[in-house]
Amino acid sequence: MMRPIHGITGRLKRLVNREDGNASVEFMIIVPIYLALMVMSLELSFITLRQTMLERGLDIAVRDIRLGTGTAPTHDAIKKRICDEAIIIPNCESSVRLEMVPTDMRNLTTLGGEAMCTDKEEEGAPVLSFTPGQQNQLMFLRACAKYDPIFPTWHLARAMNQDSSGQIAIVTMSAFVQEPL
Repeated sequence: MMRPIHGITGRLKRLVNREDGNASVEFMIIVPIYLALMVMSLELSFITLRQTMLERGLDIAVRDIRLGTGTAPTHDAIKKRICDEAIIIPNCESSVRLEMVPTDMRNLTTLGGEAMCTDKEEEGAPVLSFTPGQQNQLMFLRACAKYDPIFPTWHLARAMNQDSSGQIAIVTMSAFVQEPL
């Protein structure tokens, strides 16, 4: 009778001392962490790319205004110019919202507050404060674009401010002087 118990404990000791499954255990611990880092880096790269393209589009639109003929720019013309340059932003014409206000160079006031962005859940909102300004007047222009994250349930997208529909906002701002005729 003692012999079968001794055989079982001997087999258990040999099973515990085996090392041929170590690579599988390490693989199962490391691979999910590695994949999560890859997915978050992909999401972060798209956020950065969209932010960069929005800034580029706004910079080019503001440059066109500064070098223009001195005519007051319209909301739709600026928005179209930004969207022509920011090609990576999906549905740019409907997801970008512009805000432009004049300010005095000697008594500086900025746009302040949070950027008002579009929201899928709301009805189409009218144009925000968008004043073309007078000659030689300092203007602040802010653009806000909303987009759906690639992986909305992952940690990076959840850590960012989302609206009620799950979209994330990217905001950029620029200033220029309205040139005289």
